[in-house]
Amino acid sequence: MTKKKRPAVVEHFSNLTDPRIDRKKRHQLLDIVVIAICGVICGANDWVG
Repeated sequence: MTKKKRPAVVEHFSNLTDPRIDRKKRHQLLDIVVIAICGVICGANDWVG
């Protein structure tokens, strides 16, 4: 079985601890961080379109 190589951004932030309450977690913290970084790279300056 071959292992998939994860993107460097995911590897870099994979050791973050999630301070949120378990019942409030709808998405994984790593997914939120990666989406936020991609948004900033694309020129987003807030969470709304």
